[in-house]
Amino acid sequence: MDLLLVGLNHQTAPVSLRERVAFTPDQLAEALPALKNDGGFRELAILSTCNRTEAIIVTNEPDPRLVINWLADYHDIAPSELEDRIYTHEGPGAVQHTMRVACGLDSMVIGEPQIFGQFKDCFTIARMHDTLGPQLNKLSQTTNRVAKQVRTQTGIGENPVSIASTSVTLAKQLFTDVASCNALLIGAGETIELAAQHLANAGVRNLVIANRTLANAEAVAEPYNAQAVDLSAVPHMLEHTDIVISSTGSSLPILGKGAVERALKSRRHKPIFMVDIAVPRDIEPEVAELQDVYLYSIDNLQEIITENLNLRQNAADKAAEIIETAVQEYTENDNSLDAVDTIRRFRAHHDELKQSELDKALARLSKGEDPEAVVSSLANQLTNKIVHVPTIEIKKASTLGRADLLLLVEQLYGLDED
Repeated sequence: MDLLLVGLNHQTAPVSLRERVAFTPDQLAEALPALKNDGGFRELAILSTCNRTEAIIVTNEPDPRLVINWLADYHDIAPSELEDRIYTHEGPGAVQHTMRVACGLDSMVIGEPQIFGQFKDCFTIARMHDTLGPQLNKLSQTTNRVAKQVRTQTGIGENPVSIASTSVTLAKQLFTDVASCNALLIGAGETIELAAQHLANAGVRNLVIANRTLANAEAVAEPYNAQAVDLSAVPHMLEHTDIVISSTGSSLPILGKGAVERALKSRRHKPIFMVDIAVPRDIEPEVAELQDVYLYSIDNLQEIITENLNLRQNAADKAAEIIETAVQEYTENDNSLDAVDTIRRFRAHHDELKQSELDKALARLSKGEDPEAVVSSLANQLTNKIVHVPTIEIKKASTLGRADLLLLVEQLYGLDED
């Protein structure tokens, strides 16, 4: 049985195509058994995220076209739209790719942790719908172990590489107890949403979202039980704010040096951490001149992110070495299991031959035939049956000029030692 992986991702296909071949959990409940049966596959799991859709398959006949045509038919897409976007891996290559994906080495952001959870979920769903078997179970368990090893030994996910996560990490470095801080987020775009999420994950509970359109602020605030206010309230809220992250589309600064200076006096110069990721800037650059203000611009953050990306790449190189070793061990173990199965069937086959001839010999002895003649016949019949198929195959190999097979027979039967 062979391992086959067929998929597309953010590197090979635009989002307009990726979204058309993605599977919802409800669709997977239908698609997993259908693809397994239609393709005649032994085992199957499907990993489907916003950045990739991949089918991991155990099959006797690894033909990627079966999967491509089935995906096209299921999603009502012309196969030609997929063919140039699809990648395939077989055997050890499929194992390596699977491990790289689970470890975050194949992600848009190297080392991002979400993919590991999505990877585990895809095997859980396959197990629920009876498309998982011993080989994919083994792959799942081994990959889980390798992914944890990579996280522990390389620190690949430790250095933030998004603007939102970097902002919150810097705040945690300034405040020993960031969870007790009051945070003010100005804007309601994706970066502000991510910042709210990271702050909430860090334990911050006193969170205010300010935006020109109050309804948009309320939409960001709702999941975190945060307060939503209009932009006009921002200067008055600074007095009680420890962390400010601002990202609006305003053409003019929202916070000036004077407003921040007044807030600092009211705070008795308790520090304020400020991040301005807007272009044009939301916070006047002169604010950085004030004592007890730690102001970071988008350029400052980009320098940190670039450094962290380099650190992640170094970690990714170490992770690749861990994966390479794991793939080799997995393949050797897999080959060993294949040998065990072959040996079992080889012995069972010859046991059947032995038992068949033994039964005949015992029947003849019970009829009073000469024991010496019966034993001689048993030996001859058993020898003939054992060498019959190998003799035919040796003749075929000779006719085809397959000297390698002839040498293999000599090696298997120890003839090269005679």
